Amino acid sequence: MQRQSRHTKYFTLREALDLITAPSEYGASGHLSDPDSADSEDEADFVEGTDPCQDNVDNVEEEGTEVSCSTEAAPTPEGSRGRGRSRLTCPPAKRGKRSRSLSGDAAAWMSEKDPDSLPHPLPNFCPKRKPGVQLPFSECVDRPSPSELFKIYFDHAAIKTLCKKFTWTDLTEAELYHYIGITLYMGVLKLPKMRDFWRVNSIFHVQYPSEVMTRDRFLTITWNIHMSDPAEDTLNDRKKGTTDYDCLHRLRPLYDSLRVACKAAYQPQQNLSVDERMVSTKARVALNQYIKSKPTKWGIKLFVLSDNPGYTVDFNIYTGRSTLVTGKGLSFDAVMALINKNYLGTGYHIYCDNFYTSPALFHHLHDLGFGACGIFQDTRVGVPKTKLNALTKKSPRGTIRWIREGPLIFIKWTDTREVSVCSTLHSAFSGDTVKRMCKAEGQHRAIDVPVPSAVKDYNRFMGGVDLSDQLIGSYSSWRRSRKWYVTVLHHFIDIAITNSYLVSKELCGRLEQQPMTHQDFQEQLIAELCGVSSQSGTKSYQHIPVAIVEGASGQNKATKGCRKGRLCGKCTPFKCEACKLALCVIVDRNCHRAYYTSTTAAEG
Repeated sequence: MQRQSRHTKYFTLREALDLITAPSEYGASGHLSDPDSADSEDEADFVEGTDPCQDNVDNVEEEGTEVSCSTEAAPTPEGSRGRGRSRLTCPPAKRGKRSRSLSGDAAAWMSEKDPDSLPHPLPNFCPKRKPGVQLPFSECVDRPSPSELFKIYFDHAAIKTLCKKFTWTDLTEAELYHYIGITLYMGVLKLPKMRDFWRVNSIFHVQYPSEVMTRDRFLTITWNIHMSDPAEDTLNDRKKGTTDYDCLHRLRPLYDSLRVACKAAYQPQQNLSVDERMVSTKARVALNQYIKSKPTKWGIKLFVLSDNPGYTVDFNIYTGRSTLVTGKGLSFDAVMALINKNYLGTGYHIYCDNFYTSPALFHHLHDLGFGACGIFQDTRVGVPKTKLNALTKKSPRGTIRWIREGPLIFIKWTDTREVSVCSTLHSAFSGDTVKRMCKAEGQHRAIDVPVPSAVKDYNRFMGGVDLSDQLIGSYSSWRRSRKWYVTVLHHFIDIAITNSYLVSKELCGRLEQQPMTHQDFQEQLIAELCGVSSQSGTKSYQHIPVAIVEGASGQNKATKGCRKGRLCGKCTPFKCEACKLALCVIVDRNCHRAYYTSTTAAEG
């Protein structure tokens, strides 16, 4: 790994925003959509693991065997929502489509005994900012609270975006933070139905949510929350079928601000990975995809850029056929839409799987000052097709073959099956070994097997998006909703919380403090958002009638805070201290005594 430049520095927030919002050398920064075209030919090719602009399937061998696979796959965390196929496994290529012809056959494959070296030294690691947490938290002398970190991503402007759209009632910022806190509470403590968190006369009674917000108020916000102006949504819907239609209009305000916040608050480390993520939903919307091979088969797909600890640096929502007329395919466009040299700098190492890896992409990244490494499939345009000195099915474990074409090196390695790796970062073989169980003299023993450094680094640095998915899935605020944009909103909240937790861990490392566990961080964040103490014990309440609103005076004493009574249905200013139920206590009608007398008799 190259040394970090001494000239890196921390940027102020405004300087960081200028870097982030500067146009990329590549052009557009995201994928727009052809009107209503999420189910495009690009999507069908993506499901098959092929790209018609990068694959030539006419030259696939007739055996139809998988191109590359290994038992030393990158660790996919349990419960991950990442890709459904193994890290070092390429699916069978789809037949019947033709693309550009392959380049001419290269020379014979070389072995690990043949010397190899990089034709040019790797570019120095020169990020635009010092890697890690940025100002103002980079100079903290004490660990910030979870809510302070969360509000980097859901700041005053983002919350105002959600609050100001309500016309049916007044929604304050504090109340919206309470709402987010309760949704996170539901992610930590699981109950079958949302209404169960407000059940009273049950052994499964949960006291905390009702102290923060009433059930009806919570449900009302859930049914009506949205990120865009409904009037503008109506105007946008009228443009459906035209080039002016924006299928992400309902997400756009918060979608754009969250992406900027993720990049402004943190400068990633040198090793980055690109992969896709599925947000689970079965909503009937053109964005929804069905991919049979994935753990999450139904959902909205995101292309994600992450660093090795799992921090989500940037992401794009896949909306269908790309309008970026590059002629290099979806796999090329998806990666380049996430790589912004003006924000990142140079010298970064990009790791990606077999859908994205192509000589065209790696050459382009090399020209921009980025290194790249990824597994590839033999159908890719530009991949050597020569059979001279190639691996065979009888090649012993640990056999290495390679061909160098300028900065690109194509490596094939025999493990239990064949592994194919392309890289601009590595030489063919540097003496690394890996332990494998092999049968010798009638016994299974662990032996050292030669392994290319490209394979070891791929398995080490490719799991950033999967780790992020695991952290998001541990305490996700996701709940099933009929409105697809509400599902995506909760995923945005999950991204913000996961990034906040990873920032907290890094700050603790700098300050030499013991970091909180993921659960402790989540619990403290919930308490702070809801305005209560996380250490408060269970209060002991008795079924005593109290005023719904205390401190009323004058003519408001009899009407202040009146609610519909639970038994009689008439307005009353009294409630039960323990159950929070509105129950009358007047001379000719004592609903409070009648209700609890009948409840006690029923339980007895």
